[in-house]
Amino acid sequence: MRMTPILRTERLVLRPPQASDAEDIVKNLDDFDVAGNLARVPFPYRLADAQAWLMTRRHIKGADQANFAILHEGAYMGQVGFHPGPKGPIIGYWLGKPFWGKGFMSEAAYVALDWFFGASGMTKIHSGVFVFNHASLAVQNKLGFTEIGRSTLRCLAREAEVEHIDTELTRERFRSRSLHSAVVWHREDTNS
Repeated sequence: MRMTPILRTERLVLRPPQASDAEDIVKNLDDFDVAGNLARVPFPYRLADAQAWLMTRRHIKGADQANFAILHEGAYMGQVGFHPGPKGPIIGYWLGKPFWGKGFMSEAAYVALDWFFGASGMTKIHSGVFVFNHASLAVQNKLGFTEIGRSTLRCLAREAEVEHIDTELTRERFRSRSLHSAVVWHREDTNS
């Protein structure tokens, strides 16, 4: 059995995704305004898609494959998580449209990154955004990500190659950001 963290802030709970999240995932991802900002999410997004993705989360080992459901006042809002990439670990995230513009993603991504850098010992993480996703780029800028180049990336929802801004964040830069002292969080471990 491995220990699965639950991360809490004043406003949010980040916990491992559960099979019971499938309908909430669909409710939030079956929206082109959300799915069209993500590389690996098809549109329309169906219950079978959510269930298949949740099955892949059952045997995760290591911080570079961890995912967290984001909840506010018990409401499922979205996901933040990590996956291996060609240059090292990548962070990805999304929020359902009703939760946009309230600072939730900056807070959730901050807590996930703080946990990740502590749990993994990694010194750098990668990410990026499609060129039209200004809100996500603002989140990354707030967290300390810097642009390292441009590329194209397949967007399943758009069924097209889309211009992508490639970013990275070092642990040192992340720790130096003012947000680091503004968000208070704690970790709970549960057996899973």
